[in-house]
Amino acid sequence: MKKFALLLLFLVSISVNAQVIYEPFYSSKLGETREIKIQLPRNYNPDEKNKYPLVIVLDGDYLFEPFAGNLDYQAYWGEMPKCVVVGINQVATRDKDLFYDKEIFFPAHEGASFFEFIGMELIPFIESKYNVSKFRIVAGHDVSANFINYYLFKDNPIFRAFILFSPDLAPEMSVRVKERLTSMTTDTFYYLATADNDISTLKDKILTHHTQLSALSNPKVHYRFDDFTDADHYSLVGLGIPKALNDIFALYKPISKQEYTNQVLTYEGGPFKYLEKKYDDIKFFYGFEKRIVENDLKAIAAAAFKKDDVDAMKELSRLARKEYPESMISAYYTGMYHELENNPKKALQYYQSGLLLKPSDFIDKDVLLDKIYTIKGEN
Repeated sequence: MKKFALLLLFLVSISVNAQVIYEPFYSSKLGETREIKIQLPRNYNPDEKNKYPLVIVLDGDYLFEPFAGNLDYQAYWGEMPKCVVVGINQVATRDKDLFYDKEIFFPAHEGASFFEFIGMELIPFIESKYNVSKFRIVAGHDVSANFINYYLFKDNPIFRAFILFSPDLAPEMSVRVKERLTSMTTDTFYYLATADNDISTLKDKILTHHTQLSALSNPKVHYRFDDFTDADHYSLVGLGIPKALNDIFALYKPISKQEYTNQVLTYEGGPFKYLEKKYDDIKFFYGFEKRIVENDLKAIAAAAFKKDDVDAMKELSRLARKEYPESMISAYYTGMYHELENNPKKALQYYQSGLLLKPSDFIDKDVLLDKIYTIKGEN
């Protein structure tokens, strides 16, 4: 019951502030019009230069809402980037859309047309109309989860991340996917999930598939598998969506306590160089720049003080002034730099000047006044 309630939460969690568009889309490949659902990020502005990852959801008649709701929720808290989510309704066309040849086990006839529809029509249309990056995720359930594997076999796959919930795997699929992922030269995320009460005939094949993939040693492939307890073929979706997305966007997340201890403090180049590398990696992996978040400034400042790294604190103060010129953030971290440099008079000037600026999530007048009173008390 708890798992079912969680799924319901996802289904109803789409914010009214997110823009959801229901649009008929004519496909020359399919020779007919299809219904698609599009969720744009909150406060989406087409004139801005921001680029958003694109998430394509098959079986959009029931998978779109839980994906859109979860992405909107986690983006609100800064746990992952805002995304453009596109769902393809297939309730009346699923069998023909996902058809594959029973001898060669690759898409054929209507299935081949549907395969081309996504790559040659739908994605170019979305790219022409919305600000999306080249980082694309595709997701499916059951037969549609099997179908998304076929995009791996292109010379240059159009998707970077694949989310498969309880796939009804075609014959030879496990061997073919393992061979393809073994030779993959582009960073690729592959998520696979089943559950203890999943359909038994599907689960047996999924576990075999997992055994094949768990032996992969390609550093370019980021593989995760979940076998949920107390869940079935349908409820596992509600459990798997946040797991898959958290894994795919792990690099994007703000610096955690574990990352701070195991990586920031131990990075050979020092705390600020770690911050630069983290954000360079985000741009490289996801195809867009992430603005430096306050949580990460706070973590790097703590590391710089702990390691008595004046140079790191100096660079961080410059970054804070550049990114947040009208916020107390800029004055606070510049003051911290001068404190570390043993220049309390200069630090006091910056803390006092910050009282006229805008407060942030972590820094308000009380924080600055504590700094001011401490320095005055010590001098």
